Amino acid sequence: MTEHDVARIPAGNLRVSRDEFAAVWAAAERRCTELGEQGVTDDWYPAGVAVTCAWIATATVWPVSGRSFAARSPVTRTTALAYEERIEAEYLAAEQLDVRRPELLASRPGWCEGIRATLRWAWRHSGPAPLPVPTTQVAG
Repeated sequence: MTEHDVARIPAGNLRVSRDEFAAVWAAAERRCTELGEQGVTDDWYPAGVAVTCAWIATATVWPVSGRSFAARSPVTRTTALAYEERIEAEYLAAEQLDVRRPELLASRPGWCEGIRATLRWAWRHSGPAPLPVPTTQVAG
């Protein structure tokens, strides 16, 4: 996540402030890094938050090796950029994700919850931020 990524977020893609969204996205990315460094493989919640934020933000993913690509939607895995109608469709699909793909509950614990919490918060503006962020990290 870069400042450029945050600046490019389409205004219609968020129902929360850009600064608050950026703080949550950064917190999710940090938590994913921490868990990876600790060898934790049974907490996918922050990854669900991070990939959902990247898709909503229409971010570019830069893998360690290989070519860059547009962030995929977290549920339907579409390569199409996020915009209002697609975000709503993704939200509806996320609400049924663990029913349609129950294997994710065991193989990626927390993944479905992280996606749903992020979409509810950032898109529907319903519920708390998916990860706590100190208010000092949220400007404005």
